[in-house]
Amino acid sequence: SGQVHPAHIGGNMGKTALKVEDVSIRFNLSKEKVDNFKELIIKKIKGEKIRFNEFWALKNVSFRLNKGDRLGILGLNGAGKSTLLKVIAGVYKPTTGKVTRYGHIAPMIELGAGFDPNYTGRENIFLYGSVLGFSRSFLEEKYQEILDFSELGEFIDVPIKNYSSGMKARLGFSIATVVEPEILILDEVLSVGDAKFRKKCEKKMQRMFDHGVTVLFVSHSLAQVKRLCNKAILLEHGQLIAQGNIEDVSTVYEKMLDD
Repeated sequence: SGQVHPAHIGGNMGKTALKVEDVSIRFNLSKEKVDNFKELIIKKIKGEKIRFNEFWALKNVSFRLNKGDRLGILGLNGAGKSTLLKVIAGVYKPTTGKVTRYGHIAPMIELGAGFDPNYTGRENIFLYGSVLGFSRSFLEEKYQEILDFSELGEFIDVPIKNYSSGMKARLGFSIATVVEPEILILDEVLSVGDAKFRKKCEKKMQRMFDHGVTVLFVSHSLAQVKRLCNKAILLEHGQLIAQGNIEDVSTVYEKMLDD
């Protein structure tokens, strides 16, 4: 079969920021574990099938984004949205296909997943910051800015295990966005905290957009996706079923929700 070219979601303007080519990912959810070699031989002799329960989370997904595109990733639960983000972020390796990123990528997939609960917020700024690749001197220089944005005040000296999930997300967001990456991955992260803080996060995102950051965005709120994105893809059971500008794709998605 001929080479499948990723549809160019962005027009032909501008530089490519991200290429996802024919990406598939398979997970083994093995039901009957064969514990040892002897058991395997017995099963083979008896002619029993050894079933590895294979599950394709993504199947032949291809698309390309230009610098400054803001892509909403739509789909019902279990469609493969978070898996796709994790493949793009480099957390998972695709079973087949390839992802090419141009520039520094900041994944905000699970905000604060790199936090140590026994350390204070202050200590975690340096810990999580180093996980994101920031130097200690840079973090010292930006410390006040991170603290101010997070609005945590004296809670910064309290161990993270005593934080609410909203507080953790605030701190995670504040650290992760202290530098503008070329590519930003947002997975449900703007749904945390109170409405006022969400607005503040959106404002910060908007500033990044104005500077031409490329964004991949997953949110349960279609209204939010429409507000923040110009392009979209729609996933169903790991397959890409629609792609293009946000209006067209969200229309397809809304029909799907009505069925």
